[in-house]
Amino acid sequence: MKPPAVSAISKIQPLGIKPGGKPLLEIERRFLVKELPDNLDIYPNNNIVQGYLSTKEGTSIRLRKEGDKYYQTIKKGTGKVREEIEIEISKPMYDILWNETKGRRIRKTRYEIPYNEHIIQLDIYDGKLKGLLTVEVEFGTIDECDDFIPPEWFGTELTDIKEFTNKSLATHGLNEKLLKKLKKKH
Repeated sequence: MKPPAVSAISKIQPLGIKPGGKPLLEIERRFLVKELPDNLDIYPNNNIVQGYLSTKEGTSIRLRKEGDKYYQTIKKGTGKVREEIEIEISKPMYDILWNETKGRRIRKTRYEIPYNEHIIQLDIYDGKLKGLLTVEVEFGTIDECDDFIPPEWFGTELTDIKEFTNKSLATHGLNEKLLKKLKKKH
């Protein structure tokens, strides 16, 4: 007797979707980190592993394990404003799909650091990206995004540099030459 196929996805919960099924807009800016903030160990953090099922130009389909939660995310667009649809999936579904991400994976620890009315997400990469430090900040509006003044410990902005998207890092690795150039810039 075949196990029911639905059992692996029976706990799907829509996240990142407006009422009526429209994707949410993700408005964010990303930066290199010049230096780590003081007292990093006091901030909440999670280990994240993520892999990409599809990385077509302008669109990505990502799997992520964060703590004990599993997600599948579709992102469309580039730059600071993108469409995002994210659903929580079951561990069995994640396990089935994870094999399809081979060669397109990253590992990192994410810290959540309060800053004024925002949360800074600091990512410390591991594995083949060990040593890379980035931050991202999400915003409610484009004006809020444009008006954001980063703290002193932020380095060069990466928002519009496609080689530093997680999709590109997972697929192509770290462009060391570009990284050195960007670090000198700030």
